[in-house]
Amino acid sequence: MAEKSITREGFPFVLYEHESYSSEEMRERGKSFYYQMSKRRSVREFASTPVPMEIIESAILTAATAPSGAHKQPWTFCVVSDPKIKKEIRIAAEAEEKESYESRMNDTWLEDLRPFQTDWHKPFLEVAPYQIVVFKKAYDILPDGKKRNNYYVNESVGLACGFLLAAIHDAGLCALTHTPSPMNFLSEILKRPENERPFLLIPVGFPADETYVPELTRKKAHDVIAYY
Repeated sequence: MAEKSITREGFPFVLYEHESYSSEEMRERGKSFYYQMSKRRSVREFASTPVPMEIIESAILTAATAPSGAHKQPWTFCVVSDPKIKKEIRIAAEAEEKESYESRMNDTWLEDLRPFQTDWHKPFLEVAPYQIVVFKKAYDILPDGKKRNNYYVNESVGLACGFLLAAIHDAGLCALTHTPSPMNFLSEILKRPENERPFLLIPVGFPADETYVPELTRKKAHDVIAYY
């Protein structure tokens, strides 16, 4: 029997516990997960129905299992449920979005958004019971005040957000990846430290009754997979 832990050049390693499945089980699990995730959609119409915090925490802990450069885990997930803070975030986000729709976006961009029928009004930021504001840590601040670099920060936090969206969907909730640009107001409102930068704003909750989403088609396998 293999040892459960070993030491390599003074660093501890533990035995990786891998679950094995038959080829048929692997096929079925792959198809089942794909089918489940294929039903995930971005939702802009939320119900105000409360969601137990434990569900949100489990989703975030799942996100925190994502790989990261040198295992620096350069992320902070801020969970906002206070109505006053949600309203403050909405006001600031709508101000940025209004300017984007009216002066920052070119005609092509606006035309590409037409099928979604979106505008600068973002009521879901107040209606959804939670906002998860994801911050990326450009660097860590050590106890002595010195800075310690993080690596592949955008890639690492992007992976964590993918895990987060999958976990939210798996729990039976809905989410929206919202990116009002610029997002510096999130750092100011939430009083985050100087080493953190806002990465993504994610409203989370149950969908409103009779929620409608754009009728979209996803690219087929031959459009997204290249075999060599």
